[in-house]
Amino acid sequence: MKVFSALLLLVLLTNCYSIERNCTDFKTGTFEFTYTIDGIEQTSRFKRTEKFNIDYREGEADSSSVRWINDCEFVLKKLQPTSNSEKDAIHMKILSTTEDSYTFEYKLAVKRPNKPLNVEKGVAFKIN
Repeated sequence: MKVFSALLLLVLLTNCYSIERNCTDFKTGTFEFTYTIDGIEQTSRFKRTEKFNIDYREGEADSSSVRWINDCEFVLKKLQPTSNSEKDAIHMKILSTTEDSYTFEYKLAVKRPNKPLNVEKGVAFKIN
């Protein structure tokens, strides 16, 4: 009986917890995102409007189109890809939000045959 009571209490407490997702607050603005490549941590700044996303990395700008699926999901597609891998669209999903940041996951929008779908997560901070 004690085990049942403990499980019931646990279920009730987890049902009361809800993740905050005010995605519309993060549809546009200027953001920073820190990522690691080959063990080196780097920071990227990007500006997003309703239709475009402009990345600023290492002094260069790189633009993508933005197509919103719903308030919390969108697809990025590079406007001027320089390689075949850059031609692939990226599906972005906002998982949770705080006052000045959002946690997101991203993956290829279309799964390649015979290759595992790689899903990455990150946190972006709103600057402006």
